[in-house]
Amino acid sequence: MRIGMVGLGKMGGNMVLRLLGGGQEVVGYDRSEDALQNIAAQGAVAVRSVEDLIASLGEPGTRAVWVMVPAGPITQAVIDDLASRLAPGDIIIDGGNSNYKDTQRRAQELAARGLHFVDVGTSGGVWGLKEGYAMMIGGAPEAVERLRPVFEALAPAPDRGWGRMGPSGSGHYVKMVHNGIEYGMMQAYAEGFELMKAHHDFNLDMAQIAELWRHGSVVRSWLLDLTAEALKNSADFNALSDYVADSGEGRWTIIDSVELGVPTPVITLATQMRFRSQQEVSYAGQMLSAMRRAFGGHAVKTLEATKQEGLVPGVQAGESPKAAAPENIPAAAAATPDRGASAAQELGETGQQRVKGDG
Repeated sequence: MRIGMVGLGKMGGNMVLRLLGGGQEVVGYDRSEDALQNIAAQGAVAVRSVEDLIASLGEPGTRAVWVMVPAGPITQAVIDDLASRLAPGDIIIDGGNSNYKDTQRRAQELAARGLHFVDVGTSGGVWGLKEGYAMMIGGAPEAVERLRPVFEALAPAPDRGWGRMGPSGSGHYVKMVHNGIEYGMMQAYAEGFELMKAHHDFNLDMAQIAELWRHGSVVRSWLLDLTAEALKNSADFNALSDYVADSGEGRWTIIDSVELGVPTPVITLATQMRFRSQQEVSYAGQMLSAMRRAFGGHAVKTLEATKQEGLVPGVQAGESPKAAAPENIPAAAAATPDRGASAAQELGETGQQRVKGDG
């Protein structure tokens, strides 16, 4: 089938390339001329406007457009624009990390226009082009079934790695919980390796341990595989900030756990640790230092200079996943030009703008 793709960044652009490899026809639109040229060189139809994209997709009522842009106001603006141009029976797919409550609202609003809305929680990152994407899908069964050729081409295999979770919003909800679990797993690995590295008496080899754990251990995972690869290549973390972005899903998972009364202490603490990493200086820590000085007369440290951080843009569509390896970060920082995206967009933090506990 022919499908439109709006947003050709590292996820959307690579998804276009995988779709082409799977025999699907793709029409792509992005504000970046480089992104358009990249997909055109691989056989996709590149257009310079949403109007041209829709005109290239065939008869009204049979068209489908996949939106792969940052969550929040940008997603809303793109969906509103598409809704004003499409016809009853057409399908809009949101493959980003939108809040599931926004997705439920959007589905109702689009249904009033006769449009189908399918939410696809998409996991796979920069490795998705090669390995395939895991897709958690929400929406009406008939709309999902119409998109089967697309999902089969994007997935690791036609019969694996994708499935309909339930009605609109369920795909993004399952992806939200998926990312909350991811936060917890990453935090546990990081804490464990930091603890072992701090035990200087043993002089432990982190690369050896990571590689050993990959084989037969109950904690083996793809995250550990990536960690082992980085350590094996003697990745130097000294140049990296300890700032860890959060795109919103961890927060939303915690909010939902409170609303449902379901305890999620690991996910909650892992998300809180990300908040702490984002603080240049902790006011709470400063207060603790002042109190300790006040009651005990203890020595304290003063702040000589705040940390200075730079931003290394994300890997671009079509680049090898190896470009994201820690040992390649210094080169990327020196060579990657400014693509015009905001820091929040590059870090994936735009979805935070609708972090709410109500509908």
